[in-house]
Amino acid sequence: MARYFENTTVFNYSWDQVALGYWRRYPNPQSTHVLSEDTWTRYVKDGCLYTKRLLTKTNRVPKWGERFFNAKSVKIIEESFVDPEKKVLITYTRNLGYTKVMSVVERVEYRPSGASQTVALRSAWVDSQVFGFSRAIRAFGVDRFRKNASQMVNGFNYVLSNMFPRQVPQHTVTHTLKEMREAAAAATDRAKANVLSSVNRT
Repeated sequence: MARYFENTTVFNYSWDQVALGYWRRYPNPQSTHVLSEDTWTRYVKDGCLYTKRLLTKTNRVPKWGERFFNAKSVKIIEESFVDPEKKVLITYTRNLGYTKVMSVVERVEYRPSGASQTVALRSAWVDSQVFGFSRAIRAFGVDRFRKNASQMVNGFNYVLSNMFPRQVPQHTVTHTLKEMREAAAAATDRAKANVLSSVNRT
């Protein structure tokens, strides 16, 4: 029986920003394991964008796994669906090759949460058909997927922060300038008081 993993991530960016940034996720400092990405097909139907891409990633495994995995890299199929009117982005990924040893199927759904946040619901199914080792391989797969998901979020946030730098709201700037003026006026008053006090003493 396949192992199931699910988590939810909140990105502090609008859905439009996340949907745009999704296509520019690589490269980033957290994705050094992603070697290449190639668009297979892309078309628009009924106002929605459908894309299929092929990703190549490194395939690092623990020592015990070398008897099952001997490839240095693995191919990943990524299919995505974008509906800009309903503001939903859904992606599906699955590995090619070695699927009997370990297959990983992932689904991520991005939807807006207010004006400036986006929620990503990530689901993954990890399975193995290696007799006698399937349970251990599934557990390893889920653990590695959890760590990779965390890296993915950090990398995606890195890309989004570079694409959409945070701007300080105008009211915050005004408030800060007002405080600076008041502090400067208070310092001037104290300086005057000190001068007058010195004059009076003489």
